[in-house]
Amino acid sequence: MTSPMLFRYCGEGEFRPASEYWGSKADTAYVVGEVYKLAPCEDRSQASHNHEFAVIADLWANLPERFKHEPWAQSPEHLRKYALIMCRYCDTQTYTCGSNAEAQRWAKNLRPLCEYSVVSVEGTTVYRFIAQSQSKRAMGAKRFQESKTAVLEYIEDLIGLERGASAKTEAAA
Repeated sequence: MTSPMLFRYCGEGEFRPASEYWGSKADTAYVVGEVYKLAPCEDRSQASHNHEFAVIADLWANLPERFKHEPWAQSPEHLRKYALIMCRYCDTQTYTCGSNAEAQRWAKNLRPLCEYSVVSVEGTTVYRFIAQSQSKRAMGAKRFQESKTAVLEYIEDLIGLERGASAKTEAAA
């Protein structure tokens, strides 16, 4: 099963599909008589999702001049993905090479594969960091909120704003 299904709690420990549609999905996905673990799936707010993107766009538009040539300062999306990586909401690929020169060649070839990734070399090892998706499908409500808070605080620290200043400005608008 790839996505949550909707069930209604009927009391006395019984759950039933919320509609005929969900009933047919359940019939396809589950085996009668089998035992399954059930856990709530919290939806996250579209408003919170939109808020993060709006605040990042505003922070990016007001980046200090000293950052204009940084690779992560090309767009709000570059900035968001860079912050996700720096806050460790990323996947890491590691390549061990025979020499530093070989590692430098690997890094040079890996950088263009994803314009948002961060590639670094330490001795003979190449690390490639790719930001994790914040889509509803990829991150639940709790993890999204954690990543959103971390990203906004990271960007505020990066540009020298008081933590929470961007949220206050957005709320006042």
